[in-house]
Amino acid sequence: MACLFCFSKERLSQDEIGKGKYGSALGQYAYNSATYKISLCQAPCSEPLCCCVSVLCFCPVQVHMRRRVLNHVEPGSGWSNYICCQGQFGGCCCIQPGSLGESTCPVPCMCLEACCCPGAAVSASTNVIRQKYSLGLDEDDVRLIRCNNCLFFLSAGLSCVAMITDCEAD
Repeated sequence: MACLFCFSKERLSQDEIGKGKYGSALGQYAYNSATYKISLCQAPCSEPLCCCVSVLCFCPVQVHMRRRVLNHVEPGSGWSNYICCQGQFGGCCCIQPGSLGESTCPVPCMCLEACCCPGAAVSASTNVIRQKYSLGLDEDDVRLIRCNNCLFFLSAGLSCVAMITDCEAD
């Protein structure tokens, strides 16, 4: 988590917000002034047991948290409002949120989401609460977004290098 502090904590620029579906998904929160009471970097010290359980049992915790979020936003709703990634990030090819059997089998679908798309699962739950209370991005969120973008470009660059070099393992 220390690497996050290498990135700027300044608000996201219009250039950063407008790029891609993920930029636009988070961009809507960039200028809201209210934030979570506990920031991302304060969370492990504030709730150490929850943090440890989340690390050890990530997928079940995400399923439990999504149910809590959905029932916080609409009490007593159970899984009735669940769709894949809560529709936050659109779809891909033939995989479209809302048409994957979520209404008939929400828990297995959420389990698949948590296992196959863990980052999107966390972001979707966070964004549902962010939307409900008009919460913005705090300094830690901005740093995490920038770190994630940097890692994405590093990964893309290394993939290009791997394609043009002839490195066979012996």
